[in-house]
Amino acid sequence: MALRHSGRRVAVLFSGCGVFDGAEIHEASAALVALTRAGIQPRMFAPDKPQHHVINHIGGVEMDGQERNVLLESARIARGDIKPLKELLVTDFDALIIPGGFGAAKNLCDFAIKGPDFQVDPEVKTILTDFQEKKKPIGLCCIAPVIAAKLFQCKVTVGSDKEGDDWPYAGTAQAIQSMGAQHEVHGLDSVCVDDCARIVTSAAFMCNAPFHKIHDNVALMVNKTLDMINE
Repeated sequence: MALRHSGRRVAVLFSGCGVFDGAEIHEASAALVALTRAGIQPRMFAPDKPQHHVINHIGGVEMDGQERNVLLESARIARGDIKPLKELLVTDFDALIIPGGFGAAKNLCDFAIKGPDFQVDPEVKTILTDFQEKKKPIGLCCIAPVIAAKLFQCKVTVGSDKEGDDWPYAGTAQAIQSMGAQHEVHGLDSVCVDDCARIVTSAAFMCNAPFHKIHDNVALMVNKTLDMINE
C-alpha cells in the first residue's frame, strides 16, 4: 500500500550530537523514524563549522581544550550520510525539520548565550528564510522553536510557560514573547501550528518525560509538518 507522503522530499537540520552541546539524539532519531514511516527518505544537513563548546555529558561541565565540528558530530547521528548546510537547495525539498538539543541554541544560533538578544547563524537564517518565503513548512521541537520565533515573529510552543520539575525551561516562553512572537502552551499530546507562517512546533524534551512520550511528541510534529505540505 502506498504511503501518503511517499516521494516527498524532506531535509533535516542537525546541530551536532548530544543534548548539551549538539542535537538531542532521541529527538533526532524520533524525527527520522517518523519520516521513514511516512515513506520519506530524509536528507540530513548540518553547518560545517566549530561547535560553540564541548560538554562532558556525565558531569554537565565544559571540557577545556576540546574542539569539535558541528557537521562531523552530526554525522554520528546520520550514520555518515550528511552534507554541509551550504549544499542544501531549498528548491529540492518540500519541508524542513529541526530537532532540538542545546546545539540548536548554541550552534544554529546563540540563544543559550545571549538570551532574547541572540542572533541566528547567517547560513541557518538564509535557509529558513528561503523555506518560509517559498511557503514550505518548517517543523521544530524542543528549544529550536526560538529560531523561528526570532526570524518570523510567529506562533510557537516550547511547552509550558510555568516552571516546575516537569518543565525546567519554561522561562523560554517569556523570552519568545519578548521577541514579538507568540507563545502557545502545549503539553506532549499536541503541537502548535502557525498556518500563516507554515511553522509547526512541539515541546519534546523541554519537558522531563519518558523517552516514549518524547518520541510520540516529535512524531506528532513531523506528521503535522508533512500534512502541511499538502495544504
